[in-house]
Amino acid sequence: MLPHQRRMQIANIVKQNGDMTVAQLARKLQVSASTIRRDLSLLDREGMLTRVRGGVIESDANPFAEVAAYAHDEKQRIAREASQLIPDGAAVIIDIGTTGAALARELRGRELAVITASLAVVDELRDSSKTELIVLGGVLRQSYRSLVGNIPENALAQITADYAFLGTSGVRPDGMVLDSTGIEVPIKHSILEHSLNTYLLAAADKFPGSGLLNVTYLKNLTGLVTTASRAMLPEQSKKIEVIFA
Repeated sequence: MLPHQRRMQIANIVKQNGDMTVAQLARKLQVSASTIRRDLSLLDREGMLTRVRGGVIESDANPFAEVAAYAHDEKQRIAREASQLIPDGAAVIIDIGTTGAALARELRGRELAVITASLAVVDELRDSSKTELIVLGGVLRQSYRSLVGNIPENALAQITADYAFLGTSGVRPDGMVLDSTGIEVPIKHSILEHSLNTYLLAAADKFPGSGLLNVTYLKNLTGLVTTASRAMLPEQSKKIEVIFA
């Protein structure tokens, strides 16, 4: 079982059974207690569960709202700049995340096709009569208002978007774009494969930010929209278009 599959299983077990101890989860999944502790720490950071001494309980928190409030003004500036890249009539893929939701807010009322796995993006555009919304399938991740996991093979088969906008948990000094959630990485890879122009949306705190999972190098993208200063950016940023918000 892959690590992200195990973490999803932990989340489902706790949802079905309520409070669980580390020992109970370790026995049920036949892995070590240290592995379970690492998984619980990550799930706690993502807001999917709340870790307590010796175990875990289901979380009632709303981490999406908390993250959306953080660096709110920077995200809005990035969203405004990114929205100006998109001509009317374009097909646009918007990634999961709070900056993507801010971008969707800027696109209200525009004649576009928007493809997304983010329920936050859907909420922003559901009443935009000129916008065609295409929602990608997956497993509901309530805490982060998204659908996650492997996108069905035919979901993007007939789609080539004009523009796509990715979020990130961090960008390493060597230019590697990172994510902290294994269940979101397949979505980002699918987005990259089905877009003519892909931009990364990243506030200043994403350099270097955090994350252990590799998505792609900056040099493989069309551009970057950011509030970071030029001095903060990796050397690879010189190979792509950079828009300072």
